[in-house]
Amino acid sequence: MGSWKDTKQLIKKMRPLKAWQLLKLYTTYYLSKTGLKLVHAGLPVSMSIEPTTSCNLRCPECPSGLRSFSRPTGLLDQTFFRQVIDQTKDHLLYLNLYFQGEPYLHPQFLDLVSYATSNGIYTNTSTNAHFLNEEKALETVKSGLDRLIISIDGTSQDTYASYRVGGRLDKVIAGAKAMVKAKKELKSHTPHIVFQFLVVGPNEHQIEEVKALAKEIGVDEVTFKTAQIYDYEHGSPLIPKQERYARYRQTSNGKWQLKYKLEDACWRMWQGTVITWDGKVVPCCFDKDASHQLGDLQTETLASIWQSNRYEDFRKAVFTDRASIDICRNCSEGSRILLEA
Repeated sequence: MGSWKDTKQLIKKMRPLKAWQLLKLYTTYYLSKTGLKLVHAGLPVSMSIEPTTSCNLRCPECPSGLRSFSRPTGLLDQTFFRQVIDQTKDHLLYLNLYFQGEPYLHPQFLDLVSYATSNGIYTNTSTNAHFLNEEKALETVKSGLDRLIISIDGTSQDTYASYRVGGRLDKVIAGAKAMVKAKKELKSHTPHIVFQFLVVGPNEHQIEEVKALAKEIGVDEVTFKTAQIYDYEHGSPLIPKQERYARYRQTSNGKWQLKYKLEDACWRMWQGTVITWDGKVVPCCFDKDASHQLGDLQTETLASIWQSNRYEDFRKAVFTDRASIDICRNCSEGSRILLEA
């Protein structure tokens, strides 16, 4: 199984202006990494928009699951979404239609996908697949969605539900099968279906099993992701024993720390941004509670926010003292494992 077809689908969405923006972003990023001069040019080529903060599950390391947000819960307004796409479509290459929450809980979710797709933007989402019945699977294929990530963190109900609290593995498997069937019925090569396996202590023994399950169903790709643990310093049963799949390592004093050194740089800050359901612009997907708001798309354009002093100051802080920024201290940049099966 591979992702070359998926990569080609992304390349097909490339246009001269988008390529020019990407070139400017890459050039200024690596120039800034040299330490000679901090400079940023170009508009974002990727963006995450949050359809909703609501979720049907209660995963232990997720603010949606824990119901621990201090920001409000709500649904992305369809008219507002279209306005955002209209102002960014010329430079936007890649759109993640998720941040926190379960996207399929948004009643018009696939309408959002269709609008972005019709404007030449590559679309991706992530789901727990509990709402992917055969009808919804057909609608998903028809929406033009390019990539569908299905979270499947176990191959037995007990293991799966130990992290996906309140979830049912049989629904996930049924949803995946419905998607594969819908693609065949409609003779479509999209969406590229990915099984994403969050490797934690209780499920690490099922890594080979999920590869076999994906092959049996006909899923296009399997990836393995390291787990973020909020209180990692004191350890957690969620930290896998296989070091390859862990973000953390135990030190000589018994406490735990990030396995990789936190570099004073971040490509995410250069190429893309994240927007909450109510229009708040935040630096990246690690700002789950939107505590570092850099602008509001309800009253400003993304271009003006992206090039503002406030955004530039945050980028400078990331490049000079990243460890001082709370959302950066537990970042997966450099320790996130995404492997093909």
